[in-house]
Formats: sequence, structure tokens, C-alpha cells
Amino acid sequence: DQLRSGEPRYQDWKALGAQALVAGNTTTGGDGRMKVDFRLWDVAAGQYMQGLSYSASPQEWRRIAHIVADAIYKRLTGEDGYFDTRIVYVAESGPANARKKQLAIMDQDSANHQFLTDGQTLVLTPRFSPTSQEITYMSYFNKKPRVYLFNIDTGRQEVLGDFPGMTFAPRFSPDGNKVIMSMAQNGNTDIYTLDLRTRRQTQLTDAPGIDTAPSYSPDGQRIVFESDRGGTQQLYVMGADGSGVKRLTFGEGRYGTPVWSPRGDLIAFTRQRGSSFAVGVIRPDGTGERILTEAFHVEGPTWAPNGRVLMFFKDLPSGDGRGRNAKLYSIDITGANERRVSTPVDASDPAWSPLIP
Repeated sequence: DQLRSGEPRYQDWKALGAQALVAGNTTTGGDGRMKVDFRLWDVAAGQYMQGLSYSASPQEWRRIAHIVADAIYKRLTGEDGYFDTRIVYVAESGPANARKKQLAIMDQDSANHQFLTDGQTLVLTPRFSPTSQEITYMSYFNKKPRVYLFNIDTGRQEVLGDFPGMTFAPRFSPDGNKVIMSMAQNGNTDIYTLDLRTRRQTQLTDAPGIDTAPSYSPDGQRIVFESDRGGTQQLYVMGADGSGVKRLTFGEGRYGTPVWSPRGDLIAFTRQRGSSFAVGVIRPDGTGERILTEAFHVEGPTWAPNGRVLMFFKDLPSGDGRGRNAKLYSIDITGANERRVSTPVDASDPAWSPLIP
């Protein structure tokens, strides 16, 4: 009754310890479409904050809930939300010596799960475009690595090319017009870009050793990658044209799979030290290194589009020591709120989508 009159009794909610209050209402119009209204109040300040209305088909009720959650999250925190997003990952099933690996996709809360490939060929390292609902991934065709583009909304699949010796699937540039990848040629693994419009390749590194796992900064001006050129596997940063290479990490252990945050302020990585793996973050100038989680085997960090949450996969030891038990987890960049993300089968190599347009 309070809310129908337009204003809650703030003192009642303060007594319950509430800091904010949300009220919502749904109605169905004559055309069968659902209308959702919500209002948000700041209980502590005793004032109205925001109110919005959305209209959609009843089948889209989950998506409307995600959009409302994003609006509330942004109003309360000042950060963009990440609820109206999807996760693509490698779904794993079957015995360890005959593992079936398929591409799968689901909402970030595990709903609306579906498989994108049939598992007849091995798929690896899917990566989302930052500008569209499109992914790139690597698959083996006739025992040779092949790179694909896959449009999730249309189901259209396109072969980018065959790249013998490639060690990691490519990532998109921030504008979605290029992919960056590593290729092994003449016994040396270096980093290349591929223009998606012209198919022109450009080599960026030419150093002894292995340069791989490149990831662009969100402004497209810099690239972080892993290399053993200094004797151990560490992270390096360079300009987008390959200039000004600078070592980023100097810690004990092996650092790999760097991923630049969409906010530009942090780079996520994995670290292997002895028999233990960890996921951490570091600033682009090499300061502020922090380990967020450590376990028997954790790998494959991917950023939520707001740069405040990471998802990764964790391998848990199997009972006989020979099997595989991979699950997805998410964690805040503070290192708090680590939680399991439900999948119907084993899961690895997650990739977080941008907000759905």
C-alpha cells in the first residue's frame, strides 16, 4: 500500500536495516505483451532514485529481469552492470582418453543453456568480440588447426583460415576488425594480427622463444602477451605495432594467459608456482599484483564487460587421479564472493560476452 501511494515509509525500512528498496509491477496488455515497471528508493537518504518501464513478450521475462538488475546495479554502484550477458565455454564430457569438447552458450546465470557445436571435432579457446555477439574459436579439421568465426544470433559460421602450428586461438581487437594470435613458423612462435576485412597478416614480434596469448588494451593502443624470451614464462606489454616491449611481471613461477580488463585498469593472468595454480590481477605498469584465488588448477580468466568480475575454470582432483573434473567459477576483483557457476557438464575456457544489444 505504501508503494502504490508513490512513497515508502522510510523509517519502517530503516528499522529493518535496508539501504535501498526496489518495487516492481508487471501487467499484460491487450496485445499480449508484458509491461514491467520498477522503482528504486534510497532508504538512508529518504529519497526516490530511479524508475523505468520495459515492454517485451512474456517469453523474454528473464532478459527483462537482467536489464532491470543492470539498471539498479548502475544506479547504486556507478558501475555498468553485467547481468544481461552470456557466457560461451567449452563443454567437456566423456572419458579422459576420449574427451568430447563442444562449444556451449548460456546466460551468465546459467539459464538458457544450449550447445553450439556437435562435438565431432575438438574445439578450443572461444573468444567473444567486444563489439558484437560473435565469437572466434579454434577447431581441428583433418588434424590441423583451423580458426572460425561464429555469429551466435544467426548461427552463421565462417572459416578464417588454416594456421599450422598456431598455439592459441585469436582474440579480437577492441573495434572487432582484427584478430591477434600467435603462430609458429620456422621453429619460432611470434604474434601476428589478421585484418578480418582484407585477410592481411602483420607480424608484430620477432624474438627467440615463444611469444603467445596476446590481448589488446581496450583503447587498442597496447598489447599484453606472455613470453619466455627472458628465460622464464612472464608477461610483457608492447605497443599495438609491436614497439616498446616492456616486461611486466618478475615474480616466481610461470605467468600466462593475460587478459586486459575492459576498464583498462587491470590485467588478469594465471600463475603456476610449483604444483599450485592461481588467478590474479596486476596493473598495466607492473604494480599492484594481487592473487585472487589459488587451487590445484585454475586457468582461463575472462572479464565481465564492466571489469569488476572475473570468470575462470577450476580443475578439481578426481578420485582416481586420472580423470578430469572442470567447473566454472566467478570472483570479484577484490578476491571476494567466489562462487560456482552451474553447467550441465564439465566446463573450461569461458568467455564473457559484451552486454547484449
